[in-house]
Amino acid sequence: MKSYKFVFIPFLLLIISISCEKGETDKQKPEIDLSNAGAFPINCDTLYFGETFIFKVMFTDNAELGSYSIDIHHNFDHHSHSTEVTECSLDPKKSPVNPFVFIQDYSIPGGSKEYETNLSVVIPASNAIGPFDEGDYHFFISLTDKEGWSAQKGLSIKMRYR
Repeated sequence: MKSYKFVFIPFLLLIISISCEKGETDKQKPEIDLSNAGAFPINCDTLYFGETFIFKVMFTDNAELGSYSIDIHHNFDHHSHSTEVTECSLDPKKSPVNPFVFIQDYSIPGGSKEYETNLSVVIPASNAIGPFDEGDYHFFISLTDKEGWSAQKGLSIKMRYR
């Protein structure tokens, strides 16, 4: 039985390697570009409760874009996801009472190698518990291409009432 393993396993690996498609595979991550004029939000920006903002950013990929997501969550404990060089001033640490949370996925039109978002996002002022907590938040952007490669941007923002 042992001799069969020594013959069978290399034979199986040979068959698998021959049967794999030799086509070109995408091995490059997509890119999130916040340097375009009008990009919003960028690191250290402020969003306001009870208002709408336009999420504007450029996504690019060498082959084909897939989808993106936005995750906004509190940073009252000063944890870090930041991918930006610029450090923002932080409010004192605090415990959340009614923190705002926003997590949403979005598709990108098929065949796109470049896509500029122009997404209107409503930030409510409160929920059934009451007004949301003001302070330090993270605005986390995740971009995935059709092959499954992903890129992320972690921005530090403030969320306030006017």
